[in-house]
Amino acid sequence: MRLADILSGADKPLLSCEFFPPKTDKGEENLWQCLHELQAMSPAYISVTYGAGGTTQERTKRIVTRIKEQTGLSPVAHLTCVGSTKEELSSLLDEYAKAGIENILALRGDAPEGMEKFEAVDGGFSYATDLIDFVSQRGDFSIACATYPEGHPESKGGVEDDIRYLKTKQDNGACCAVTQYFFDNDTFFRFRDAAAQAGVTIPLIPGIMPISNYAQIVRFSGMCGASIPAWIHEKMQPIQDDLGAVKALGIELAIAQCQSLLSHDVAGLHFYTLNKSEATLAISQALQS
Repeated sequence: MRLADILSGADKPLLSCEFFPPKTDKGEENLWQCLHELQAMSPAYISVTYGAGGTTQERTKRIVTRIKEQTGLSPVAHLTCVGSTKEELSSLLDEYAKAGIENILALRGDAPEGMEKFEAVDGGFSYATDLIDFVSQRGDFSIACATYPEGHPESKGGVEDDIRYLKTKQDNGACCAVTQYFFDNDTFFRFRDAAAQAGVTIPLIPGIMPISNYAQIVRFSGMCGASIPAWIHEKMQPIQDDLGAVKALGIELAIAQCQSLLSHDVAGLHFYTLNKSEATLAISQALQS
């Protein structure tokens, strides 16, 4: 089912999940087990990323095609500018269309390992805005995009730049935007209000990252520009070596965050699962109870 139709037909906020394609067959088996477990929450759609720097494209294609064929769920295939020419992207989109994949999450992507900054290949795209425009002209796809309530880490203009780019993504064909994860809901609310004032009308879907490993989330957040409030550090640091306690607190914090977001009329919640089901299931069950 197309994302645009899923969002327009919803009578309540939607829950969705994101997976990454593992590099090994064993990891892929674990992904399918996780996906099977998460079907209990009736996710509105399932998105599948590329690997870092645009790797694992074939696994991404295989996984979203299998989701389409075997689960009855609506898959969303990530598509990036990294390492691909227009011709290669066009060929991949043709394959997705042939396989019945209707939804694309189009984004620039991160620089491959060993490169200090992103550089487009000859004949490729430098910006997500251009990729979205390209996809919108290549077939009958429903296109999602990414956005950053705290500003993209490479942006010199901060949040104002991100809102301007978000408006362009909308104008070029995006039907919704999934945010980078954040922990301060007021940051999202301010961003949503400012985006609306700038003419952004597409749904902005908050990205949720339950904390299951304190050191890992600190590292991730430093890379992607997501700030961690001081009060979360204060709660997490004394228990950081007790993974069970960290996971339990992370679930508790995420439930409270999601409840607050839902009370402020968000269109949905998008969970970054890291290919694990426990936290996302616990949060969704608490929200739906």
